[in-house]
Amino acid sequence: MADDFPEPPENGTRLRLVRDVLDSQMVDRKQRQSGKVDGIVAELRDDGRLVITAIENGLPEAVRRVSPRVGDWIAALGRRWGVRKGEVYRIPFARVRNTGIDVRIDLDAAATPLLAWERWLCEHIVRRIPGAG
Repeated sequence: MADDFPEPPENGTRLRLVRDVLDSQMVDRKQRQSGKVDGIVAELRDDGRLVITAIENGLPEAVRRVSPRVGDWIAALGRRWGVRKGEVYRIPFARVRNTGIDVRIDLDAAATPLLAWERWLCEHIVRRIPGAG
């Protein structure tokens, strides 16, 4: 299935992270929508280069962009009551296959915590709706 994705950009390719990646819809290798990119992880190398190492998905990270204190508070609530226990899911940037309207990731979202809320909603809410399945 990985053959469905274009090759990652060559080293030195410029990518406008805020425009092209942040808040974009992630699509997994089975063409399933898998949440939004809520954060970007970068590493400053010894030679002065800034290298993108991962993208993140999770409400605490999205909120931290506006208010770090509120994001930490939401993470604490998530650790106590949340489906993902307040954890932000990190996807290695090497798994990003394409950016554009969507960020295409080379993984199966069903095998990761990315769809945890969807599974929880189906198990606890949707299945109780008459005629829902």
